[in-house]
Amino acid sequence: MKKNMAQVDVGGFLREISLDLCPDVSIGEYVLIHAGFAIQKVDGEEAMETLNLLKKMAEAI
Repeated sequence: MKKNMAQVDVGGFLREISLDLCPDVSIGEYVLIHAGFAIQKVDGEEAMETLNLLKKMAEAI
């Protein structure tokens, strides 16, 4: 893996993303990802709420 890169689980799929915009992320933390970049840390509660809303939206389609 390249420097400043990380593997993340996105809905059960592993993706490689850049940490260049958010270098202080640690293993086990949640991040907001856009266009292959971690752009912001997100607390666990907010991450779970967002994931649940996205899951409900997908089920409604």
